[in-house]
Amino acid sequence: MKITLVGLGRVGTVVASGLASAGHDVLGVDIDHGRVAALRRGIPSFYEPGLAERMALVLQEGSLRVLHRDEVAEDLGNVAVVTVGTPQAGQCVAELNQVRGTVSWIKDKRPRDLVIAMKSTVPPGTGFELMSKELSGTGICYVSNPEFLREGQAIRDWDCPDRIVIGASPEGVRSIETVKRMHAGINAPVLVTDITSAEMVKYASNAFLATRISFINEIAALCDTLGASIDDVSQGLAMDSRTGSRVYAGVGYGGSCLPKDVEALYRLASAGGVELELLRAASEVNSRQRHLPLRSLRERFNSRLVGVEVAVLGLAFKPDTDDVRDAPALDLIRALIGEGAKVRAFDPEADSPAKEQLPSLVRMVDGVEEATVGAQALCLVTEWEEIVGADWTAVARRMVPPRIVFDGRNTLDPHEMRRLGFEYVGIGRNGNARTMPAAGAPTLCSASSPGGRK
Repeated sequence: MKITLVGLGRVGTVVASGLASAGHDVLGVDIDHGRVAALRRGIPSFYEPGLAERMALVLQEGSLRVLHRDEVAEDLGNVAVVTVGTPQAGQCVAELNQVRGTVSWIKDKRPRDLVIAMKSTVPPGTGFELMSKELSGTGICYVSNPEFLREGQAIRDWDCPDRIVIGASPEGVRSIETVKRMHAGINAPVLVTDITSAEMVKYASNAFLATRISFINEIAALCDTLGASIDDVSQGLAMDSRTGSRVYAGVGYGGSCLPKDVEALYRLASAGGVELELLRAASEVNSRQRHLPLRSLRERFNSRLVGVEVAVLGLAFKPDTDDVRDAPALDLIRALIGEGAKVRAFDPEADSPAKEQLPSLVRMVDGVEEATVGAQALCLVTEWEEIVGADWTAVARRMVPPRIVFDGRNTLDPHEMRRLGFEYVGIGRNGNARTMPAAGAPTLCSASSPGGRK
């Protein structure tokens, strides 16, 4: 198939390279001249494991071409995939100018027998509105085809997705088959539904994950109060077929998807007279979690953080990405600086984008060693392999008393850390913790990012 993909950001670049590697003739289009020039050389504008290698291969084979939107003079092919941004704008549900502009551009190309596959995350009802206003009478078919790519695992999620969702109008049989052919070779269950339901699947999926994360964080707080172990509680919940995979306590979720989509769904419901109280509470819990490290340090230093040397390890909102959008670490660092602490921060990939958003007083360093030398306290915020798998014996020697370690992702073994001389603080682990980590639980020597984390 010949496919035109518009929008070569984090989603679009992964999708374009995935379609091209499957043998489709893919034209990638973007309006950013710098991004287009870099992608032509096989250089993505962000870090995603395996993406640069796949891009290099499909560009060399010629199955993927990249053009600026103004350069496109050819037929758009069988499908136009839309992967432009839909950022949150003020109190609005979502900013749809890029989506509407892209649909208008496609329409102006006067394509014949074209299917628009909308992969951008748009509020439920958007597709129906576009069909009735922008696309009415054009003969262009519209399909909602949401993406479910996790940053850090996007290549794997494209190749082996949990599901493929296709939302179409009742008369859109041909468009459904076209989008199915676009995904040929991908072994995953296919859900065919109406357009608005497909849009809701995307929002509901993110909202449900956000709620689960906030729920386990609420239970972690209760575990600390009662002296229970959140590791055992979480593992016990995961054994229940009704509750799904294991979810881990931590300093909360971030990134470009969950916070934005939770807020958008909540406001969309409120505008329709429906109050999603559980979703509102999940968002409030998530905001609270970000302050846990600060609260712990205040208690330990009697509310005086002026001059306290703090190492912050991990800046991206999750490992294996350089994305710092709505990252908990950035909020923590701003608060620490605001209270007079001296902060040194390290992240394997996200130091440059984080530096642009942090106060100049923050000292960005090149590794765990430089971050921790002379530090009185350490906050582990992102569970990168090289951070979790650091030589903690050496870290203990480099730090100075009281050697506080706030484990914001519960990835370290509390007993081993205390044996090494640290004052260890976890989340939901500060009461009756196990003598040994539970089977399959993250430990000091196991640096992989456990499943179920967003």
